[in-house]
Amino acid sequence: MAAVSPWRGISTGSSLLRPFRPAAGQRKVPGASGGAVWRLEASCGLAVAATLRRAESRRSRRLSQRATAVEEVSTTATEESGSSWKYDLIRSVGEECQTEAELRKLVEKKPDFVCYDGFEPSGRMHIAQGVYKSVCVNKCTKAGGQFIFWVADWFALMNDKMGGDIEKIRTVGKYLIEVWKVIGMDMSKVKFLWSSDEISRRAEEYWGQALDIGSRTTLARVKKCCQIMGRGEDSLTAAQILYPLMQCTDIFFLKADICQLGVDQRKVNMLARDYCDAAGRKLKPVILSHHMLYGLKKGQAKMSKSDPDSAIFMEDAAEDVTRKILNAYCPSAPEDQEATSQEGMSLVEDALKNPCLDYIQYTLFSREDFRFQVGEQVYESFQDLKDDFVQGKLEEALLKESLANEVNSLLEPVRRHFEEDAEAKELLEKVSAWRRGEDIVIKSFPTHLGLDLGAEALAVVFAPLPSELLRLSDVFQVLESLRSAEGKRVLWLQDWSAKAVGAAGGSVDCVKGFYQLLLHGLNALDPELMSEVTVQWQGEAILSGPSDYWTSVINAGRQCSLEAIRGALAADEELEIAGQVVATIMHLGDVLALVGGREVVLYATSRQRNMHDLAAKHAEACGFAAPEIQVVDATSLRLQADGEGLEVDTQILLTDSEMDINRKFKKAFCEPGNVDFCPPVNWVQALLTNFQLKDFVVSRKEQNGGDLRYDDLQKLREDFGAEVLHPGDLKPSLAKTMNSAMAKLREGLKSKDLKTAQKKLANYAKSLKKKQK
Repeated sequence: MAAVSPWRGISTGSSLLRPFRPAAGQRKVPGASGGAVWRLEASCGLAVAATLRRAESRRSRRLSQRATAVEEVSTTATEESGSSWKYDLIRSVGEECQTEAELRKLVEKKPDFVCYDGFEPSGRMHIAQGVYKSVCVNKCTKAGGQFIFWVADWFALMNDKMGGDIEKIRTVGKYLIEVWKVIGMDMSKVKFLWSSDEISRRAEEYWGQALDIGSRTTLARVKKCCQIMGRGEDSLTAAQILYPLMQCTDIFFLKADICQLGVDQRKVNMLARDYCDAAGRKLKPVILSHHMLYGLKKGQAKMSKSDPDSAIFMEDAAEDVTRKILNAYCPSAPEDQEATSQEGMSLVEDALKNPCLDYIQYTLFSREDFRFQVGEQVYESFQDLKDDFVQGKLEEALLKESLANEVNSLLEPVRRHFEEDAEAKELLEKVSAWRRGEDIVIKSFPTHLGLDLGAEALAVVFAPLPSELLRLSDVFQVLESLRSAEGKRVLWLQDWSAKAVGAAGGSVDCVKGFYQLLLHGLNALDPELMSEVTVQWQGEAILSGPSDYWTSVINAGRQCSLEAIRGALAADEELEIAGQVVATIMHLGDVLALVGGREVVLYATSRQRNMHDLAAKHAEACGFAAPEIQVVDATSLRLQADGEGLEVDTQILLTDSEMDINRKFKKAFCEPGNVDFCPPVNWVQALLTNFQLKDFVVSRKEQNGGDLRYDDLQKLREDFGAEVLHPGDLKPSLAKTMNSAMAKLREGLKSKDLKTAQKKLANYAKSLKKKQK
């Protein structure tokens, strides 16, 4: 076997390919790989020269491949290093992160991630919201993210801040933004979105999301979020169930990747992650919860805007800052503290609970390269300072003096800006005056949606909530209520409330399809009556004035306890999901929109009565005339006793085929002589009334007495009770008459829209069967 040459790939088996030694006529030149190669002049053999060139080419390719691989590894390492420092920087913002793995992946895969926080303009900004929040925001944007502040001016309006004056609320919001600019927040990647503008502009998107969250969330789960309003579960109102759903909605509405709020908002932010599980959304928002600074007094788990001595505020004078800090609680060893209701304000164990040290750690040492000087001693680490203080090496008085000096140094540019800048000065003067109650006029009239229905008196029928099945008895019930009504008739279709409670799966298509089929049935049965009926889709009404509508709903919710909501449900309905609470106070908003300055009669079934009663009381409490309520109940047309059989088999549906009708009536309960419970007899009455038939014919053979003709239900009952009329004759005749009467209904079901509606509901019904299995 040939030996291996020091030049890889070149065999020495041939005299021409032995290790080469330079000879006369050769010179050394740079090679393609950066090395050197001996070039042969014409005097050397061409074969040797060609062989050397090929060898050098192969060597160059190998070296090039190695260099590329090294470069790729180097690039990857650089990228990993780059995303690592970004992750570390962002992670330092939060006391907790749900989850760290998701945050790391987000930073790697989406360098322009979106962070979000929200605030309600309420007049004052404490140092945590001003200084500490600026530090947190700057870390997030330095790592490449965009930060969105959700300015909750509309929420402040609903809470009657600044007398419910939206312009004053906006002015307060502008003042707070001005403070952040001065304190050093990097505004280049910060965006402020005003909720009043965004929700009004995209109302359908926002509220559609909110209602979907409500339909998928249990009431028990939302109660856990009550802390964001500072309320315990025992004192919750209906509005306080809606608030967490809205805050959860904000996250998805803003397309936030990271919820960067305080620990006090953790529970509602985690609700957003729970919703993702319920809705099958793979990408969940990362929850990055920052620390909540202690109040300056003993036992205060957080600062309070209502207690001016519990916190340092951004507009505080230097002497106020010094006074507050010198009087602040400052233990050097753990002490017993009274239990507070501020549960879960900290996720880090801290036995000391020293607000002075808290300020030093989070408002001072959280800034880059900060050093804290006490006398001649300079601390580069917070932990070193804390250790010295706890061990008695650092006196409380000196600590507080240095802290006051540092805080005043931070706030001095803010004070100077609001003294020297004319526009900023005017902002502060206005906000300060309003805080003192000057020029604040409280609204005395209730906000409600204004509907132009062109009448001073209305007769209103609320259609049933949708389901996967449209029972023909539901069509008859609505038709009977409309026929009973006097004056201008309005049929109210609860499409948005249906979404809130998850009716028909909460699907927009299924809800719309159900109501389209209902309207088709009503128009087919009594076109003349329906030509005089105003059909009002709830969603369309809401979108005509979403701000007024939802303000009225939330105001209604403020006045309703959960016990009142529970009492408004039907007798057989349990209060289980948050969406039921929302749908109930929406009903109060609906009725308030209808009664505004009008006489209204509400036509209700027994199941709707409790809800209408609550709405009537609310309307009266708002200064309007309470609507009259009239109950219209139709006879049950179920083909079996309650609890027997499935609904799909024991109810005649609008979409039933001839075979369905024949099968269902054949199996219907119909005991000879029993007129107390005989569904087929009830159906004869329904046919005569709703299809406006002159009479009902029972076909019989001559040997059995011949045909029987009834134009009076009483006579039919008597014959059936006396067993003159047998079930074997009644049921097939009923099926035949029913199929004949439904011919017009079935013809209309062939339209494209109604075919689509039937398909959507059929698919939903199939999905329910699969879940039950």
